[in-house]
Amino acid sequence: MSDMQIQQVLAQMRALSARAAQGTTETAGATGGTEFQALLRQSLDQVNSAQQTSSELSTRFVAGDPTVSLPEVMVAMQKSSLQFEAVTQVRNRLVAAYQEIMNMQV
Repeated sequence: MSDMQIQQVLAQMRALSARAAQGTTETAGATGGTEFQALLRQSLDQVNSAQQTSSELSTRFVAGDPTVSLPEVMVAMQKSSLQFEAVTQVRNRLVAAYQEIMNMQV
């Protein structure tokens, strides 16, 4: 993976971090649920895409494709792993919040 690609990944991470910080400071309106649903769907699609890319690169590397390097495969695998872990943590937090709401006395 070239230095330029690494810089692009870092820029994407910074942009996502800034967007997430803006989302936490805004108040949720009537469409907050729809926006959250769209954001969650987009995140799941990105994780799926990263896992497919990782799998494809791994398969190409094992097959002996000279255009795919081992560091590129390892970075793709780590990216997909981190994204999956983040989505799993969001899911765990959602389940915990749901359970807390269900345990509230009315």
